[in-house]
Amino acid sequence: MNKKLNVTIWNEFYHEKNNEKVAEVYPQGIHQVIADGIESASKIRTATLDMPEHGLTEEVLNDTDVLIWWGHMAHDKVEDAIVERVHQRVLQGMGLIVLHSGHFSKIFKKLMGTTCDLQWREVGEKERIWVVNPAHPIVEGIDRFIELPQEEMYGEHFDIPQPDELVMVSWFEGGEVFRSGCCYSRGAGKIFYFRPGHETFPTYYHPQIRKVIDNAIKWAAPVARPTPTYGHAPEPLEKIGQ
Repeated sequence: MNKKLNVTIWNEFYHEKNNEKVAEVYPQGIHQVIADGIESASKIRTATLDMPEHGLTEEVLNDTDVLIWWGHMAHDKVEDAIVERVHQRVLQGMGLIVLHSGHFSKIFKKLMGTTCDLQWREVGEKERIWVVNPAHPIVEGIDRFIELPQEEMYGEHFDIPQPDELVMVSWFEGGEVFRSGCCYSRGAGKIFYFRPGHETFPTYYHPQIRKVIDNAIKWAAPVARPTPTYGHAPEPLEKIGQ
């Protein structure tokens, strides 16, 4: 796929301003480090919570092929009208990549229709993210697993709908497992949830994590086809009763 894409990276940008440890890891923000690892986009925007309309105006979203979402401590501060705007764009075909604690974002819960709850533990344990669907384009160039020396643990049960495709599963040093790479379609849009990315660890500098996100952008890109039509269809395709 040679098409260059317009990507918008959304991040709360709160932790980096309020937590010295996070600021040391991501001094310019998680969104900027994610942007630095993207190779498949011709245009990359970043947007943050405190921008007008959270940086997700109609103009921005209409010019976005794939939206990447990272959130954690301020899910409730995201305006419902903006969530609805993003939701409609996904149904129209915009791709959405939800990272780490974005599982609790309003937009992800709206698209999933479940609580999206899970178990967690933050002690900096080893994580192995196993590829369980090696034929999937999201894991192109990835070996059997990605190993992260320190990450926050997420554990089952993860209250999400059965994924359309399960691409990656995590194992943690403490023994838990977790569905870490989950694909969905909603309307004309494609969604990928990718688990790793706790704010106090340098996960988004890892070349294979960056590779997965870049692959996911290409996978989630809109499909070039007419938008489906809905509602009353007064003109039949064939003559009726002849």
